[in-house]
Amino acid sequence: MYRSDYPWKSFLKKIAVIAVPVALQNLLTTTGSMVDTMMIASLGRTEVGAVGLCAQFSSLMFSCYWGFVGGGMLFIAQYFGARDDDGINKSYGVTLTFMMTVSLIFCMLGVLFPETVMRLYTDKESIRQVGTQYLRIAGFAYPLMVLSMAMAALLRCTERVRIPLWGGIAAVITNVFLNWVLIFGNLGAPAMGVRGAAYATVSAQAVNCAVIIIGARISRHPYLLAVRRHFRWGHGFIRIYLKKCFPIICNEVLIGAGNMIINVVLGRQPEEAIAALAVFRTIEGLVIGFFAGFTNASSVLVGTEVGAGHLDVAYGRAWRLVYLCQGFIAILGAAVIALHTPILTMMGMKGDSYHYAFGMILIYLIVAIIRMGNWTQNDTFRAAGDATYGTVLEIVFMWLLVLPCVCTSGFVLKWPTLVVFGLCYVDEPIRYVLMQVHLFRGKWIRPVTPEGQAALQGWKPPKRQRIQ
Repeated sequence: MYRSDYPWKSFLKKIAVIAVPVALQNLLTTTGSMVDTMMIASLGRTEVGAVGLCAQFSSLMFSCYWGFVGGGMLFIAQYFGARDDDGINKSYGVTLTFMMTVSLIFCMLGVLFPETVMRLYTDKESIRQVGTQYLRIAGFAYPLMVLSMAMAALLRCTERVRIPLWGGIAAVITNVFLNWVLIFGNLGAPAMGVRGAAYATVSAQAVNCAVIIIGARISRHPYLLAVRRHFRWGHGFIRIYLKKCFPIICNEVLIGAGNMIINVVLGRQPEEAIAALAVFRTIEGLVIGFFAGFTNASSVLVGTEVGAGHLDVAYGRAWRLVYLCQGFIAILGAAVIALHTPILTMMGMKGDSYHYAFGMILIYLIVAIIRMGNWTQNDTFRAAGDATYGTVLEIVFMWLLVLPCVCTSGFVLKWPTLVVFGLCYVDEPIRYVLMQVHLFRGKWIRPVTPEGQAALQGWKPPKRQRIQ
């Protein structure tokens, strides 16, 4: 058994330093998205559904580049723990290169072929036309969005979490203000509708990048602006990087493809359900925003200790982070359910759309406690060097259980929308049990640094410990 005199105060303080700024940034972003949805909702249900489906295309891009973020954070956090400056710079350079390649591909697809993208996501002609207008402009935001994400990952892994927070604040303010100006034609500007929302998104991402770069320069961050040192990597380092990252990349791409299929099924539901789904995704971002703080805390607090060779400390922190995350998500979920009526009303939901949206929220928040526990465990495993276990579980269950259930219920059996939606999470409880077993065995600790590898020799999960 673990000792009862565990220093929770010190542990929680370490979490707060990393998790709170990230959670605040995501909360601000989600708040901005909610304001966006409220503004667009005033234009009509079709506009809400169209912009929501465009967001699903952005989510597909997220899945394609997030594998590199996860891999980059694995290396950066462990090298930071070992105080290896060269390793940090090379890891960031490789990560940035791959991420920007993905963003440019999606930028071209969105800008040059928006009709094809929208035709994939929905069979509703009115929604496709509006989405095409939005995506043709918003596609230019993708490289800026990914650049800011890469910079934020580096800053968070090197314990500079406030700089991305300030960038997020500036981006949200810019986005909301320009939405008000460009959507409705205030301050003498033409009323541009969803095109105005797209221009506001591009501008906000540009401001986000600018603030992060300026903040890093003012604080004299030793890595972000060391551009010449970012690309001094050879084939040997690339092989090591891709060997560790390959399972993560496969996971994110295959899960992203699976989610795209799910969104194709949901995009063929009634128009009221499509609008409700767009609102739900915004509220889902609120939950994920809090969760992301714990994810970053897991990557940094566990990854740095593994890299430094403090394996007992990493092990003890890992399982406490999982349960703390689930506890906070449960509290947040209860708050969202209690406030669902004013939230959905402000976001333009009424009639059937309201009932669909509330049903989706209720189903999701019941599952979210388990779902976020799975995500936190998987990110913890990745930060410690095990990119395979959680990846295999997620891919196998997605393609052999979730997708057959969703496609059969949606396309063949024509079950009600909320039943189809609920089946999207049918795998979560099973994976949670398997992840818990792996967590306590400690076999996910696989260092990439010499210090960590030396400490791993003969190491076993401790039965009694005190972590400072």
